[in-house]
Amino acid sequence: MDKAQILAVDDEPIHLSVLSRLLSPAYTVQVAKSGEEALAALDRGPLPDLVLLDILLPGIDGYETLERLRTDPRRRDVPVIFVTALGSDTDEEKGFRLGAVDYINKPFRPAIVLERVRVHLELKRSRDLLRNQNDWLEAEVARRFEENQLIQDVTLSAITQLAETRDTETANHIVRTSNYVEILAKGLRRLPAYADELDAAAVARIVKASPLHDIGKVGIPDSILLKPGKLAPAEFEIMKTHA
Repeated sequence: MDKAQILAVDDEPIHLSVLSRLLSPAYTVQVAKSGEEALAALDRGPLPDLVLLDILLPGIDGYETLERLRTDPRRRDVPVIFVTALGSDTDEEKGFRLGAVDYINKPFRPAIVLERVRVHLELKRSRDLLRNQNDWLEAEVARRFEENQLIQDVTLSAITQLAETRDTETANHIVRTSNYVEILAKGLRRLPAYADELDAAAVARIVKASPLHDIGKVGIPDSILLKPGKLAPAEFEIMKTHA
């Protein structure tokens, strides 16, 4: 498994050195000395799995850095742990309100740093796995839907061809009827009384099903279906059953 990527942001070289030595055996550590430098590193990519962000930075401070990070949809899900000597409840509340996931206080306690980094990396891996599973499920549902639509289309085509084999005059009639139905459905869709029912999907379903209106002819005897000239009254009664 590839090492997790961590971006450590602090303006004190000694603090970056401590974090790098502490985390490097288990993780790949990148460092930045300011908020601007951190945002530039995030823009270049690839995105880290976790950011350790000092609050008191030159230029834009850690709070503003986090705010800017969260405004970018591509990087807003990267977890950020504030690393700071500030210890008031107000500071922590502000950090959590902006989207920080945790706090690590200075001076560093190695066991605390390692454990909190481990926990939040595991949480991120779990979220990423769940997101990937959801993406896969959505793609699979879409694929199955398209597959079912294809099966329906092929089935309708086969049934329509079956009707055509029973009546040499049916084919063009089926095409004309489909065109008529589409024109009528789109016309009705413009009327307030039908606008809610006849959306684009409903019109498409109706047009797709319209070739089946004569499928009952497959059950009519050839002597009646293919008879030239006018049908006798009894034959006409049988013909009417195709509907």
